[in-house]
Amino acid sequence: MEHRANLFRALADPVRLQILEFLKEGERCVCEIIPLIGRSQSTTSKNLDILYRSGILERREDGRRTFYKIRSQKVLELLSLADSLVYDWLSYYAKTAEYLESKKSA
Repeated sequence: MEHRANLFRALADPVRLQILEFLKEGERCVCEIIPLIGRSQSTTSKNLDILYRSGILERREDGRRTFYKIRSQKVLELLSLADSLVYDWLSYYAKTAEYLESKKSA
């Protein structure tokens, strides 16, 4: 259970989700990730380290540059499933709001 909780904690941050969206395209250098998220180098490195320590990312060093990539396609599948759930909930709330508005007008 602790490993599962660590995984979800690592995913429970908008900046880290933004990083994962960027890494969907493949391996990227930290130097490419920093400008994307608009945070300092230390903040970016901290978020990358959290994703790495949770097992979500792999990293490799090439000289002075560090590259990251998503370790498993299953992470992207999990994010896609989460997107689907959010879409379902938003659709439900929109339909409820429409229904309530129609009752107000009647």
